[in-house]
Amino acid sequence: QVQLVESGGNWVQPGGSLTLSCVGSENIFKTHSMAWYRQAPRKPREWVANTQNGISLFADNVQGRFSISRDDAKNTIYLHMNSLKPEDTAVYFCTGKGFWGQGTQVTVSS
Repeated sequence: QVQLVESGGNWVQPGGSLTLSCVGSENIFKTHSMAWYRQAPRKPREWVANTQNGISLFADNVQGRFSISRDDAKNTIYLHMNSLKPEDTAVYFCTGKGFWGQGTQVTVSS
């Protein structure tokens, strides 16, 4: 069973930046599509981005502000978030190979 652990969530002011990490118990990032989702309070979980074979796709509402990178040596993928907005406030999850992490909270407010 693959374990995914997200970290890096925090409180940040609008316009700020955060980088989230997702560490896998095994390196599934090379062979499987990995995705980031988020869930804001009282809203359904929504897709944010996914990456596979070096190609990343992003939801329209984060396009141009978010990016993805990975470190295979550390079994880790990163979600780099810039120009954060209050509407980015949510619990962020990574998922891959059918497994999900527990999520990390991102709060954007002044």
